Amino acid sequence: MSTFLLVHGAWHNGRCWERVVPLLEAAGHRVCAPSLTGFGDKAHLLGPEVGLDTHVDDVVGLITEENLSDVVLVGHSYAGLVISSAANRIPERVGHLVYLDAMVPEDGESAVDVQPVTRQLIELAEQSESGWRVPPMPEQPAPFGLFGVTDPADIAWLRGMLSDQPVRCLQQPVRLGNPAVDAIPRTHIHNAGAMPAGVTRRPVPSIQPNGTAAQVWELPTGHDCMITMPRELSELLLKLS
Repeated sequence: MSTFLLVHGAWHNGRCWERVVPLLEAAGHRVCAPSLTGFGDKAHLLGPEVGLDTHVDDVVGLITEENLSDVVLVGHSYAGLVISSAANRIPERVGHLVYLDAMVPEDGESAVDVQPVTRQLIELAEQSESGWRVPPMPEQPAPFGLFGVTDPADIAWLRGMLSDQPVRCLQQPVRLGNPAVDAIPRTHIHNAGAMPAGVTRRPVPSIQPNGTAAQVWELPTGHDCMITMPRELSELLLKLS
């Protein structure tokens, strides 16, 4: 039995994995899909002080409190930053890092460094009435949809779980100074559907930090593949168990 810890991206919450969790559990694995601070059942904790470090604390705290080990740590989108810093703090408990259409940072980088278009979101938040709230990306015409979701029923479901992201999440840097992190194998899953203008993806180096060949898989869908292709995503994740 493996333990999968699924970490949602910006604006989402743990409910976005509802179609994936039962498929992994049916294969006999333990699955955790928490909402990060400020989202879902923790929405009441949303505030300007919530940042990347807060979300790293969430993940590290869950792993240590539940005494989890050999965790397959999956980070979607913004959560690529979260799982990177979390693994840096407790590398001995992480068995595999999965970057799911995610930001893949270097030490000291923030979301702006990895995804420069993020700077526009930060500027809009700083100029807004709140000074710190980053609203969800708006729905666009197909094939882009809402985070790559185009089915009307799915869009309505997704819209109901989205909430503002604290700007601090996009400003704080990732810390990757622990050399033990390099030994953790990595898998990159890229969603190969239509990509909105301004959004870029860094090429994956051919050799992983642990010296093995890079493992990169693709799904022919938009950004939120856990909603649009949950079975196909689950089948890929099960290859790592």
